[in-house]
Amino acid sequence: MQLLDERVWSLFQRRWQQTLTYWSVFFSFGLCIAFLGPTILDLRCQTQSTLQQITWVFFSQQFFLLVGSSLGGLFKKTLLFCLSGLLSCTLVISLVFAIIPLCHHVALLSIAMALAGQAMGVIDTIANLQLVKLYQKDSAIFLQALHFFIGLGALVSPLVADPFLADDSCVLGANWTANSSSSSDLQHLRSSLAGHGAALHNISQYPLHTEGVVITKVSYAFWIMALINLPVPAAVLALMYHERLLPCSSKSPRLLDRDSLPSTSPTGDSGEGHGSLFGCCNPAKLRGRPATFFILHTLGGAILFITDGIIGSYAGFVYTYAVSPPLLMGHKTAGCLDSVFWASITVGRMAFIYLSYKYTPPRLLGFSLVGVILVQCLLLIFYTSCVFLFIGTCVLGLCISSVFPSMLAFTEDILDYKGCATTVLVTSAATGEMMLQLLVGSVIHSQGSYAFLLCSTIVSFIGFCLFLLFLYVQHLHRSFHTDLSKNTDTEEKPNTGGS
Repeated sequence: MQLLDERVWSLFQRRWQQTLTYWSVFFSFGLCIAFLGPTILDLRCQTQSTLQQITWVFFSQQFFLLVGSSLGGLFKKTLLFCLSGLLSCTLVISLVFAIIPLCHHVALLSIAMALAGQAMGVIDTIANLQLVKLYQKDSAIFLQALHFFIGLGALVSPLVADPFLADDSCVLGANWTANSSSSSDLQHLRSSLAGHGAALHNISQYPLHTEGVVITKVSYAFWIMALINLPVPAAVLALMYHERLLPCSSKSPRLLDRDSLPSTSPTGDSGEGHGSLFGCCNPAKLRGRPATFFILHTLGGAILFITDGIIGSYAGFVYTYAVSPPLLMGHKTAGCLDSVFWASITVGRMAFIYLSYKYTPPRLLGFSLVGVILVQCLLLIFYTSCVFLFIGTCVLGLCISSVFPSMLAFTEDILDYKGCATTVLVTSAATGEMMLQLLVGSVIHSQGSYAFLLCSTIVSFIGFCLFLLFLYVQHLHRSFHTDLSKNTDTEEKPNTGGS
């Protein structure tokens, strides 16, 4: 069975270099987002800081990722700006990987992670914007592939780091033989911090040295990741040369101009275009828009706020839930849950590359959101089963994996690729991933680990209700434009009646 029809395949053949480049920059995104959890204890040793101090680097990365997502649309004006932004951001990620071993104070490490977070946010917005602009109504399948590469990068970086992580305490104090942390305690802490540092409670029970001889070898892992990432900015540079955007390139017209979609201008940008989150609020651009236009942006952002928040909170707290009563799972076994979750998301996005070609985004979204609710309800029912926790984690990752790319493609299609939907949705998703982790973490701390599943289930129901409302508003929006088009045609039709 042919995976793609000839028309979609022809589109890809004409734009394969641009497409592969945007996919590769998302590999950089994934590479950068997943390394911090496994390496955080070695970085604590390197900076000789307390565990409470070192967890601020998680917040630094997440906050500036949000800032970068909201500002990424500023690069939209021309293809030159877009590719220059991607080139600088991917180079920043390699540079951050290279200088992290030189950051011997937690403040310097936080600044480095802030730079990486901002670069990740800009990449997130630009790559989504450009793929939507390239493929428009056919963008769903290519967005699914784009987000597959986040999962691929997120799987690679922990594998690179693992051989260089300390098995025992990596700061040897004067009395280290008496009270140094055991290997199992360190494994427990690594797993607790794997989800963006969200699980900060009950960490003070582990006596970790801050003074002594540092023996960590994690620097080699970061230098290897810096080298792994270098082909990505090289690919962006090659695309800039291919598109005649470098001073050393030929002065002939840019290739993309000849392949541009009809709705784009000769500069490669759409007439109204996508701006930063703040530029999207420009009253001059919003004047004359129907109420449904604003409601669709709000509902789409709210749905992704919830679903990406579920991904972040589940990855952050599934380990804490597994090692707490009533499951009391072993540390090493529970530590596999986060890897299973991210692996299932990656596999799910690969599968949805094909499914997004066969089915429309509304169907995929309905299937995914219903699946998320059913899985979490079953996890609540079988909350004492360790086996079902693994099965549920895998199925949850498969179901939720396609929500972001499908929602983005669906919303942009409704709004005719003229609004600020991509910037709003990307920023909302980043906000949800940060805020819901904090909310769920505080609820777990006050109400116990079972509240983790309860919170996720409740917000899943809310997300599905918002999706149903989204479909209703979408119907109203399309009806409004249909009526407007009919009225316009009637007014423009010449009067041919006799006297």
